[in-house]
Amino acid sequence: MSWYKAEARKIEIPPAKALWAICPKCASHFDKAEWKKNGSICPKCNYHGRLLARERISQIADEGSFVEEFREVTYSDHLEFHDATGSYKEKVEATIAKSGETESVVMGSCTIGGKKAMLGVMDFSFMGGSLGTGTGERIARACEKAIAERRALVLFSASGGARMHEGILSLMQMAKTSAAIAKLKEAGLAYISVLTDPTTGGVSASYAMLGDINITEPRALIGFAGRRVIENTIHQKLPDDFQSAEYLEKHGFIDRIVERKELKGFIAKMLRYMSAD
Repeated sequence: MSWYKAEARKIEIPPAKALWAICPKCASHFDKAEWKKNGSICPKCNYHGRLLARERISQIADEGSFVEEFREVTYSDHLEFHDATGSYKEKVEATIAKSGETESVVMGSCTIGGKKAMLGVMDFSFMGGSLGTGTGERIARACEKAIAERRALVLFSASGGARMHEGILSLMQMAKTSAAIAKLKEAGLAYISVLTDPTTGGVSASYAMLGDINITEPRALIGFAGRRVIENTIHQKLPDDFQSAEYLEKHGFIDRIVERKELKGFIAKMLRYMSAD
């Protein structure tokens, strides 16, 4: 009697992330459609997942009102920077091809709850949401357009900090954007800053904290230097919730924590309250 024989075939099992959305905080698994339907918010622990810039814009701007501005303003490779993994130009061009974006902030004019605004949304998937020369120039131009058209500025931050591939010109964007926002305020126009997960480094040390009102989503990471850097510098153990949105609100650095599903209504309310037009 002969046994049945068949050629063994290797079955490729798709990785879990291809089938499920996995919460980064509690590791719960959800159908991707359910995750998206819930606004990328974990139904179990209320973790607010990161959003692409276009996803955020669709949630905040009134339907059909968003008109993108300054898309032609992009990165500068004045240093012709290279490291062990390749050139900066190759990396950023690959990011542009993959994401379809040309900088780490998408900027445009729109209405939010019927109120005119300039809306900017940083995208962490674009070079870690880093602050480059193109990013700073877009924000500065947005402030100028807001002044000319008497619009408020609403800016969502999501960043690891300055884009060091661009050297000192990247760091100078901290001062450039802060000066542009100062001019906006001198013109009597409102600036609403929304700090999302994560907002760190040079972005948190400049325009992200300069809002007439600074708001954030629950459990967002907000800070300047990393936890380990601070602990090794001061030789002290930091609280477990250090640099969380809740910690910052408790200590007066943030005005309000707002759930993602309530953000548009809250911003529209603030625009009505703060607008003189």
